[in-house]
Amino acid sequence: MTTMISTRRQIGDSALSLPVLGFGTAHIGELYATVGEDDSRATLAKAWEKGIRYYDTAPWYGRGLAEHRLGGMLRTLSRGDFQVTTKVGRTLKRPEDMTSFSREPWVGGLNFEVHFDYSYDGILRSYEQSLQRLALDTVDALVIHDLDALFHDEAAMETHQSDLVESGIKALEMLKASGDIKAFGMGINTNEALESVAQRVDLDFALVAMPYTLLDQSGLHTGMAQCVKKNTSVIIGAPFASGILATGSAGNGKYAYGAAPEEIQTRVRGLEAVCRTHDVALPAAALQFPLAHPAVASIIPGAAHPNEVAQNVDLLQTPIPPSFWTDLKDKGLIHPDAPTPSTLNGNEGQNAGL
Repeated sequence: MTTMISTRRQIGDSALSLPVLGFGTAHIGELYATVGEDDSRATLAKAWEKGIRYYDTAPWYGRGLAEHRLGGMLRTLSRGDFQVTTKVGRTLKRPEDMTSFSREPWVGGLNFEVHFDYSYDGILRSYEQSLQRLALDTVDALVIHDLDALFHDEAAMETHQSDLVESGIKALEMLKASGDIKAFGMGINTNEALESVAQRVDLDFALVAMPYTLLDQSGLHTGMAQCVKKNTSVIIGAPFASGILATGSAGNGKYAYGAAPEEIQTRVRGLEAVCRTHDVALPAAALQFPLAHPAVASIIPGAAHPNEVAQNVDLLQTPIPPSFWTDLKDKGLIHPDAPTPSTLNGNEGQNAGL
């Protein structure tokens, strides 16, 4: 029987296909807490042991730390046995004033300042810096990172979008045409960016962080529908909504990379009640739900400890009864038109409600 984690899906019309489960490296960049070198190495080793062969990273994650740590493992392996994606749009440099430099929002990470640059030269420079940190001579795909209102004011957005459309995209097209990369996409944090910015250029995929999770399907008939129409694949970058769908409503739940507001906590408690009724683990539902959407090719949950990796692999393959998804819709906890999995126990998820 083919296991779910070994299933691959095509990325748009590109030469790239990806496993449905990958590994996101923001946590080993020390997003919420410091992660010791031994824990980082053990976590990456566990991912490999459990069969994960797709890894996503970025210069932003720990200001270079995540790429260094990931590259430390990948450079020892046969290049044909794994796939790796990283991001462009930021270059790193030494801070001008080390005494006042802050690594925020990273709890740990490295002492490097970020410079945003979505131009032709900026994208190539970002790409070359990433190859050096990863100690690799190729990556499989590049992602235009954080070109949205969460990171730029209106004036900067206009400048950066102009740089991308007028020259930056040509760098990515050149790298793809030459075979340096197989595909390129854009990282998306908001529904607005998925609807507008991502549609300004032709992409093979969108790496969607927050707009499509078990907690939020508001982009179902807008940005996600446009991806289906344009044959733009989607990689779900935050299937746990940056934390709370893994930890649950108890404790200091994270949502959208900050403290979860009360309305989100209330919604999660509703999901948890249905989970108890059907004996379903909330993180299992969070991982399996987005893969039912016809645009979604892969999910890339993060982990900071080996047991978290092992748990993610097991949860993805845990059977969930169809009545669970029906109950969520009946209670208004997921969008009535959202595709839901019918079988994910060792098989491709079937898209329902399309």
